[in-house]
Amino acid sequence: MYKGKIIDTSGVFRTSAGCHISVIIGVYPSGLAKVLVRLNIMSQSANTSLFLRWRLIKDHISRYLVTFGGLGVIIAIVLIFVYLLYVVIPMFEPADMEPVSTYTIPSLDKTLYLEMEEQSEIAMQVGNDSYLRFFNTRNGDIVKDVALAIPEDLKVMAVGVGAPEGGLIGLALSNGKALVVKHSYAISYPNDKRLITPQVSYPLGEAPLDIDLEGLPITRLSLQMDEEQLTLVGVTPDRRILVRHDEKSESILDDESWESVYFTLPHPRDDVKYLLLDKQQRILYVGTDSGDLSFYDISDWEEGPRLVQHLSLVGRGETLSSLTFLTGDISLLVGSSSGTISQWFPVRGKDGNEVLTRIRDFTDFTRPVVSIMSEQQRKGFVATDASGQVGIFHATAHRTLLVEPVSELPVKFIGLGPRSNAMLLQDDKQFHFYRLRNEYPEISWSSLWGKVWYESYPEPDYIWQSSSSSNDFEPKLSLVPLSFGTFKAAFFAMLLAVPLSIMGAIYTAHFMSPKMRSSVKPTIEIMEALPTVILGFLAGLWLAPYIESHLPGIISLLLILPLGLLFAAWTWSRLPERIRHNIPDGWEAALLIPVVLIIGYFSMIMSPIVESAFFGGDVQIWMRETLGINYDQRNSIVVGLAMGFAVIPTIFSIAEDAIFAVPKHLVQGSLALGATPWQTMMRVVLLTASPGIFSGVMIGLGRAVGETMIVLMATGNTPVMDFSIFEGMRTLSANIAVEMPESELGSTHYRVLFLAALVLFAFTFLFNTIAEIVRQRLRKRYSSL
Repeated sequence: MYKGKIIDTSGVFRTSAGCHISVIIGVYPSGLAKVLVRLNIMSQSANTSLFLRWRLIKDHISRYLVTFGGLGVIIAIVLIFVYLLYVVIPMFEPADMEPVSTYTIPSLDKTLYLEMEEQSEIAMQVGNDSYLRFFNTRNGDIVKDVALAIPEDLKVMAVGVGAPEGGLIGLALSNGKALVVKHSYAISYPNDKRLITPQVSYPLGEAPLDIDLEGLPITRLSLQMDEEQLTLVGVTPDRRILVRHDEKSESILDDESWESVYFTLPHPRDDVKYLLLDKQQRILYVGTDSGDLSFYDISDWEEGPRLVQHLSLVGRGETLSSLTFLTGDISLLVGSSSGTISQWFPVRGKDGNEVLTRIRDFTDFTRPVVSIMSEQQRKGFVATDASGQVGIFHATAHRTLLVEPVSELPVKFIGLGPRSNAMLLQDDKQFHFYRLRNEYPEISWSSLWGKVWYESYPEPDYIWQSSSSSNDFEPKLSLVPLSFGTFKAAFFAMLLAVPLSIMGAIYTAHFMSPKMRSSVKPTIEIMEALPTVILGFLAGLWLAPYIESHLPGIISLLLILPLGLLFAAWTWSRLPERIRHNIPDGWEAALLIPVVLIIGYFSMIMSPIVESAFFGGDVQIWMRETLGINYDQRNSIVVGLAMGFAVIPTIFSIAEDAIFAVPKHLVQGSLALGATPWQTMMRVVLLTASPGIFSGVMIGLGRAVGETMIVLMATGNTPVMDFSIFEGMRTLSANIAVEMPESELGSTHYRVLFLAALVLFAFTFLFNTIAEIVRQRLRKRYSSL
């Protein structure tokens, strides 16, 4: 401690932080002088203290806000992903059948046909007597027995059923005739309770129609009827196949009459067991117990039926145990004694003739197939085997949804609700009523991502066609063409955007003068603010027609412009120095503007001349006839130009910032060691900036993959898998935008669109993850520079 005399205390200083430093000169008792420096941390003024506290508060608030915002983004992304999964997962749930009741009812003499009405509350049973029986599906209570206009001495030998929506039934009689009956259901609501009342009518009158003029019994019957024509096909015990065709005609007085023609088909070798007539009354299939099938074309009634093909449907040693149409009457479902169910449909060969072809098999049964019933609104079906098992299948998806035992006896008859939500089974003793839960049978891995052989197509293919005007339409829900279109659009956009944006970023950041850079960079960045709907509008309504009318000029421009720029640069390098020095360093790029304009103008001027001289006046016809290449107005060229223009600002801005941010001492050191500016750029600057450049490219790719409005308006939205630059495409995002408004809530179509969104989400997540991994590796590798 100092105990001397203080002789001076005049030196007082204040720091910028508000601290005071006092200099004190003292003398010890021995006479030795000493300088004491005292640091006094004095309290700041009230304003300074308030400022520091407020800054601290703002720091805390900012930190919490940034943290909350980051967590909010992560939570939002997770919630989006969870919601997409929530909508998509039900499509992959297995089918389920719930037993409701099992009962017996006073049966008719022999059941020939069984079906249910739309609400699955009432079933109809047709026997070989003269009654139609309607009963409650839950308990078997008789609702109504309808006596048909059939003489008592006649029996019903067989039943033929028309299109399900028509409610038409043909009853083959033991005297060679057939009675056509139509059943329907009237719905009323007495006391606010639904009441379903069966009704039976005779659309062609109560008199049976002649089929066999010799009067022999009709043992098999098939029929179809529409507003203009009726066709009946019957088989007699002596194996004659008889065809009766009636057409409606109108007289001048508007009197309606039916004109009939009769045909007899050749006798088959074995007894006919199956007759199938399609709803258009153009195709007839005749099947025997041994598995032989005759395929007839009966569309020309003047020439008569024509045999198209005769073949065997089953293997050696097998018999045909079931045969029916799949919904739409194009495909056949063939059940064999081996337990295999196969799907067949006509395929047009190279010679133009249709050949019945085996498409796919279902081998889930080990005992003979007993019966098959098709769904009315989907390409699914229910089948039973001799062991009492029932199976639920979907043909297009090639999917077995459920196989369960339901009875100890073979189930011979299946009544399937029109909505496919209920099923009534009959064995030799009882009826079994089940509720079905089978909402999305069309979905399987093969139907979404594999080639599928669709009806009326010559071969398996990837097809997206979600809707049609026909109720018999086979949905085609392959995501492959949509994914292909997404990558195709992104590829052509990146093919234009990546070279231009990266090269532009290199020149702007490293070679361009600061003053010119201050104008160019903001101008390009502001391009990113252009709404993509405007770009898509211009691309679809202006750019696409312009390219179509100037196609030779556009192609020549893409080829000539790079060569023209190289020639202009070479010419500039050969000019005298006194001329080149008149242009300040970093402004040389401005001289290329007139070069680009001149080359572009020249290409468009020469386009019609080139088209007339080399392509016969129409380059599109020349391409189609000479090269076999079709030209769509809204094609990949349009998408590449429009979407590339939208992606360029993103990649350019990030890449330019990364290049410009390279430390100056690296550049200066390289130049000081004798490297040229170009060598410095390639071997120092680009390596150091590579993480940022790669990030910009991947962000641009993510933007291109997820782009909606440009591809929606400029591609034509044709889901084709063709990599030609002259063909259009349909992307995942555009497909969602187009079809989501018209999809039914909760339908298969609706959920598949959400699955497409989930796939798009996965694509962008994958690209961003790869980008981050590569960026981190590049940063680690070149961080030592």
